[in-house]
Amino acid sequence: MPDTRFIFATGIENSSPTLEGGRVRVDEMEKCGHYRHWKTDFALVQDMGIRFLRYGPPLHRTFLGPARFDWEFADQAFGELQARDLVPIVDLCHFGVPDWLGNFQNPDFPALFAAYAGAFARRYPWVQLYTPINEMYICARFSALYGWWNEQLRSDRAFITALKHIVRANVLAMQEIIRERPDAIFIQSESSEYFHAENPAAIAPAELMNAKRFLSLDFNYGRRVDSEMYEYLMDNGMTRDEYHFFLDHTLKHHCIMGSDYYETNEHRVCADGSTSASGEIFGYSVIARQYYERYCLPVMHTETNLIDRGHGEAVQWLWKEWANVLRVRNDGVPVVGFTWYSLTDQVDWDSALRLNRGQVNPLGLYDLDRRIRPVGEAYKRLIADWREVLPTQSVCLQVPIVLPSEHDEARARRHRREVRFAGRAQQGRGGTDAPANAESAA
Repeated sequence: MPDTRFIFATGIENSSPTLEGGRVRVDEMEKCGHYRHWKTDFALVQDMGIRFLRYGPPLHRTFLGPARFDWEFADQAFGELQARDLVPIVDLCHFGVPDWLGNFQNPDFPALFAAYAGAFARRYPWVQLYTPINEMYICARFSALYGWWNEQLRSDRAFITALKHIVRANVLAMQEIIRERPDAIFIQSESSEYFHAENPAAIAPAELMNAKRFLSLDFNYGRRVDSEMYEYLMDNGMTRDEYHFFLDHTLKHHCIMGSDYYETNEHRVCADGSTSASGEIFGYSVIARQYYERYCLPVMHTETNLIDRGHGEAVQWLWKEWANVLRVRNDGVPVVGFTWYSLTDQVDWDSALRLNRGQVNPLGLYDLDRRIRPVGEAYKRLIADWREVLPTQSVCLQVPIVLPSEHDEARARRHRREVRFAGRAQQGRGGTDAPANAESAA
């Protein structure tokens, strides 16, 4: 039967951008020891009580050329996930492409990547959940507007070129996956941002930035942009045909809108258009609602974390983010999942992967020796407390209809037992805050 429980997830970081004109590859799976400890890492996911894992094979090691693939590591890893009955949310491209593809300025990237996605779906037909390309807006911004990664360009034209190629690749990949798995569900993991004007003179640049933050999802979901954004796109190299491709090829009905939120997601804008970190001003619940009201899709909180400095900061951030998830859910937004990202500590994200110096960032549920952190213990308790209280109630994750002819099948009986258990769990929590939250969210 379809599983309609709330999606508690974590992820295994598989970023792989390039630096120094493509000469240096930043492979987070290698830096974090996953290639050596992948079986242990999957066991840790299960030990947390987590069923869903944001995970994907390293694109630069797997996609060797047109119609050329090395599936050795993927076969081992996904075979283990299947054996453990873990549900992967497959992350096929995370900030980098193979050397032979160059970078995101390459107009051949969309079709070639879509072919890779189709090949993956054919090889692993049991996989249903996908994030074809992670954080499309951030990838284009860091690669082609800030000049940090990959093509390392700094212009609006390069940004729009990267963005249109990345989102077209995402859309074409979804089409290819659906050909192999018609009930595929796509969870777009995208950064949820906001730009605050510092003074009245900064209102205009802040409004422009707040419009740009939506472009990747506007393209992906086939939403028409406003006139100012349309002029911006046309002025920076997008053609009418390219724009209409996105309007005409939306697969929004297969999608969950994944929203990532960190303390760096809100920005202070000066009159000259420069920005600085503002820290948490609105918080996740306010910004998530802005995105939901724009796209009207089920929402999943797909990334968050905070550095553990030994004073409980990460644990406090976990509870704050979870409180925001409950708040926005109780306000009527169909939030179907939450993610602490990632399973283990990461490396060099303190410089946004711009400096390849091996600096360990204590952001994970476990450290790089695979020892659980306080936030890991806290997340484990949170999952145990809330798992049965928050059914997703999302048509995107299928309505579990049992036909009369299926009533006596073992899976139908099992589903009825699970529903009864969930009902008793909710009743048993009477008199606490939990059922009030769950009932108002249902």
